[in-house]
Amino acid sequence: MNKQRILLWDLPTRVFHWSLVALVVASVISGKIGGNAIVWHGRCGLAIVGLLAFRLVWGLIGSTYARFLSFIPTPASLIAYLRGQWHGVGHNPLGAFSVFGLLCLLALQAGTGLFGNDDIAFRGPLAGLVSGELSDWLTGVHKLSINLLIALIVLHLAAVTFYARVKKDNLVQPMVTGWKEVEAGRAESATGGGWRAFCVALLIALAAVYGASGAWWRPTPVTPPASAPTPTW
Repeated sequence: MNKQRILLWDLPTRVFHWSLVALVVASVISGKIGGNAIVWHGRCGLAIVGLLAFRLVWGLIGSTYARFLSFIPTPASLIAYLRGQWHGVGHNPLGAFSVFGLLCLLALQAGTGLFGNDDIAFRGPLAGLVSGELSDWLTGVHKLSINLLIALIVLHLAAVTFYARVKKDNLVQPMVTGWKEVEAGRAESATGGGWRAFCVALLIALAAVYGASGAWWRPTPVTPPASAPTPTW
């Protein structure tokens, strides 16, 4: 069978993927440790907000296989995949469900964390915009949804392992190198994206981090004027 090598995942998609992996791991660990580590938990959350915003934009204007339209699962594609008749590249229909599920759960985690609190000293950067009752409720959602997120991550890792061991399809290597060998004529290398699209996505990601940080609404503390010296007479 003739093979050809195509560019599957562009560099921004790969950097996004592995950065997200590192930040999620750091967030889970720092959240479990608590105490002073919760400050880093919040910082990781802000970074995740930026990554999610970047991926949302890149899913619209990025390269071929990074665009959401290239892998949105449909009933027809799902049936074809289950029958062994799906011949696409990139995310298969079941993998697409996993990707969208992870993105939605991460958005839920990050969003609730922005308004949450730890009942001690830490408050999310936007917690002051909601009532204490709502902040407590969102904190509860934040703590519960992490279990769903971890379960989906484990399922995702199990699927990657299954593909590598059973189907002999290494899904990790293309996410590292960007390249994948496919049947000749089956697909072409990814196109689109480019530095202009990257700059747009990056600027929107930075704006999202700024908005999530709460720096735009917190008043700047006013330094009181120095008191006049007391006369000696």
